[in-house]
Amino acid sequence: MKLVPAIDLRDGRCVRLLQGRFDAETVYADDPVEVLDRYLGFGARLVHVVDLDGARGGTPANLAALGRLVARCTATVGAALQVGGGLRDEAAVARVLEAGAARAVIGSAAVDDPQTVAAILRRRGPDAIVLAFDVRIGADGEPQLATHGWEHQTRLSLWDAVRRFEPFGLRHVLCTDVARDGALTGPNLELYATAVQRFPGIAWQASGGVRDAADLASLRATRVAAVISGRALLEGRMQDQELQPFLRDA
Repeated sequence: MKLVPAIDLRDGRCVRLLQGRFDAETVYADDPVEVLDRYLGFGARLVHVVDLDGARGGTPANLAALGRLVARCTATVGAALQVGGGLRDEAAVARVLEAGAARAVIGSAAVDDPQTVAAILRRRGPDAIVLAFDVRIGADGEPQLATHGWEHQTRLSLWDAVRRFEPFGLRHVLCTDVARDGALTGPNLELYATAVQRFPGIAWQASGGVRDAADLASLRATRVAAVISGRALLEGRMQDQELQPFLRDA
C-alpha cells in the first residue's frame, strides 16, 4: 500500500473542506506548490489533486495552479499527479492529461453519464483513469454514492457502480467515506476490507478519516492499494519517518 498525499484546490489555494462543505473551509497555503514541495521532500511520488471549484461547477477551474504543480513534478524524478474535479467529458479529461497529469480522476460523470465514461476508459486505458466514488453509508449499511461535490445524494450502491465498469477494464477506484473526510475520526476499515473482498482485481484507493501512522497500518491490513491523506499531513500529525514504510512503492 502506498501513501498518496492530497492537495485540494479552491481559488488557486490549498484548502480542506470538512465533509465536503464549502462553508467549512480551512486554507493551508496560498501557493499549493509549497505543499507539493513538502510532499515531494518526504518522498511522495504520486500526489492526488482535486479541483474543488471544478467539482462544484462541472468544469476544470484551477488550471493555472495545476500547471504550476505539473511543472514542479516534471522537475522531480518519478513524481506524478492524479487530478480530478469537474472531469465530466472527454474534453475535460484530455485537458488535464495533456497538461501533464498521469491519471485523470472521474467522479460524478460515472454516475450521470456512464456510457461516456465507459468510452473514455476504453480510449485512454485503465491506467490513465481513476473512478472516484464518494459514499455515505445508508441506514441499511450499504455505501451509497454522493455526487457533484457531495451535494447530491443518490441511492446507487458503490458495488453496483463498480460492477457497471468492470467490463470496460476498470482498474483504479478511489473511494471516499464522506462522513469521515477531513474529520480525523479514523478510516472506515470495514468499508475498504469489504471492497477488496468483493472486487480483488480493483486497485482500491481509500480516502477519509486518516489521523496517524497507525491508521495507515490498519488500512494496509485491508489490502487496499493506496490511501489518500490530506488534513493529517497538512497539520503535521505524522512525522516524516513514520511515513517511509508507506512510500516505498509510490
